[in-house]
Amino acid sequence: MGETFTFRSTNSFSRDNLNYENGKVKNIHYGDIHTKFQTLFDITKEIVPFINPEISIDRITNDNYCQQGDLILADASEDLNDVGKSIEIVNIDNQKLLSGLHTILARPQKNIFSIGFNGFLFKSKNIRTQIQKESQGSKVLSISTTRLSNLLLIFPQRNEQTKIANFLTAVDDKITQLKKKKSLLEQYKKGVMQQIFSQKLRFKDENGEDFAEWEEKRLGELEIYVSDGNYGELYPRADQMVSNGIPFIRANNIKNLRLTMQDMKFIEPKHHEILTSGHLKTGDILITTRGDIGLLAYVSEEFDNSNINAQICLLRVSSKLNSIYLLNFLSSRWGITQFKSMQTGSALKQLPKSSLAKVLIKLPPLTEQTKIANFLSAIDDKINHCGKQIEKMEGWKKGLLQKMFV
Repeated sequence: MGETFTFRSTNSFSRDNLNYENGKVKNIHYGDIHTKFQTLFDITKEIVPFINPEISIDRITNDNYCQQGDLILADASEDLNDVGKSIEIVNIDNQKLLSGLHTILARPQKNIFSIGFNGFLFKSKNIRTQIQKESQGSKVLSISTTRLSNLLLIFPQRNEQTKIANFLTAVDDKITQLKKKKSLLEQYKKGVMQQIFSQKLRFKDENGEDFAEWEEKRLGELEIYVSDGNYGELYPRADQMVSNGIPFIRANNIKNLRLTMQDMKFIEPKHHEILTSGHLKTGDILITTRGDIGLLAYVSEEFDNSNINAQICLLRVSSKLNSIYLLNFLSSRWGITQFKSMQTGSALKQLPKSSLAKVLIKLPPLTEQTKIANFLSAIDDKINHCGKQIEKMEGWKKGLLQKMFV
């Protein structure tokens, strides 16, 4: 890298010196590279803050402003997978842009690289592995320009670089479109739920007539079995987890009102038999009651007879209540607001199991509950289909990066 790139000076302005409203010079903070930007940076598409106008930047020379084709790397992270994470600038649009706090600005020598190629090259397994090996530190890892200079870059001629960049950019565009579609569906569902639970949007019965008026009841007044995974001395230790067995569900297995096997822990069947309070059945609703409280999930057939840890409560409804209706109501602002008002603790937030009985539920007739549940589930299916498409495309792209840059 030291033979094909030169390194330019960057600034060290903190977030306090930046704003999103006015200024003449924009700034890329290392945190934005970690959390916001992906591979290629187009200033006309990405939102970046200005440097506050009262801050003097007279000392900065023209060569230190970002240029098309520049690579910006985050030089620090607590996570080895993020140290040295980078973006390539493919469109600067004649605006002034600086590389900011904890970043490294690397400028490729002219006529060696095609615009858009390096953004993908530096995402490849080969380069990422080298960066991780060159990183230093314990709690906070960092990478220096000296160590970056040691990276061995393997690349084709510029005409093939262009073909690779165009192909992978098309893949990225497809992923972006899918993420936008998923976000719009999520916004749509949120808006519809607002209309439904405020009763501005009502369903009709099979004869086209209005359903009966809704009731309001406390969760404790309904036929709902409530249990948790707090087992005291019987609680499984880390060394009792096994690679295969009964799923032992934790808060991080709850995503978008569903359960995921990603990062799942397991316990032995004999241990599961002892922990009877947390046995799950299809149709149960789970709610986190410690730490990040109020996360909810529906227990599908895949997780029937699984178990839960001490941060989760299960709600099991009778035939007089639609569990998916209840799930969506609790995940609405009416449910979340109540959970937050009942939480205790400061360092570790808790929602006492006993407090769940006080949650006020808006209850339409069971037939209308079912119509609402089916309607919202159809939106959820579309959202989850988009999510699976995104995962598939991202996995495919990751495989392409590994195969193209070896």
